[in-house]
Amino acid sequence: MEMPYCIPILTEQDIVTARQMGRKLAKDLGYGMIFQSRIATAISELARNIYLYADSGSVKINIIEKEGKVGLAIVAEDQGQGIRDIKKAMEDGYSTSGGLGAGLPGVKRLMDQFSIESQAGKGTRVEIVKWRD
Repeated sequence: MEMPYCIPILTEQDIVTARQMGRKLAKDLGYGMIFQSRIATAISELARNIYLYADSGSVKINIIEKEGKVGLAIVAEDQGQGIRDIKKAMEDGYSTSGGLGAGLPGVKRLMDQFSIESQAGKGTRVEIVKWRD
């Protein structure tokens, strides 16, 4: 799947840029305000994880279509240290940065599809999709 929108995540400003791009695309595709906010929040969480834990990576956003439905597919990818225990990272309240720990489980709840792959020393890849109703 070709990703036409790719935002490198190197600084805190890049988190804002990725979030704004996701919201703009959602609005352009006719998502309601609530779904625009959910998409922007999910992108912000994933981009912040890249910034905090991997130093650099990217958020890629693609408009997709399947069986007559339109959606946004987002891939957040880095080449950082990886997540040692994905199961633990997906527990509500778990955080290694002292935050509230709503990150990955929260992203999963906000989206229609969620998958995560991570390897120690190789990085993490999170793919999410939100379909337009």
